[in-house]
Amino acid sequence: MTEEKGRVEELQISGDQVVARIRELLQEGNIRRISLQTEEGKTLIEVPLTIGMAGAAAVAIVAPVWAAIGAIAALVAKLRIVVERLE
Repeated sequence: MTEEKGRVEELQISGDQVVARIRELLQEGNIRRISLQTEEGKTLIEVPLTIGMAGAAAVAIVAPVWAAIGAIAALVAKLRIVVERLE
């Protein structure tokens, strides 16, 4: 089994923009995992995604966690989105 290479991106964002930015990231595709962290680096929620899932399929599958993401965003002023992408 070959090990797939990836990269990690970190985005600083305000709480009111979280859902829209995650939706944009999912539309881009090639994402293995998304996690929301506080400014101090504490992970609040981590959403693993199926390899090869992109676009509308990703949005439909992740839809049940939108409520949790929205609630977190409402409580925290600034968040860090950590995105693991496949190369």
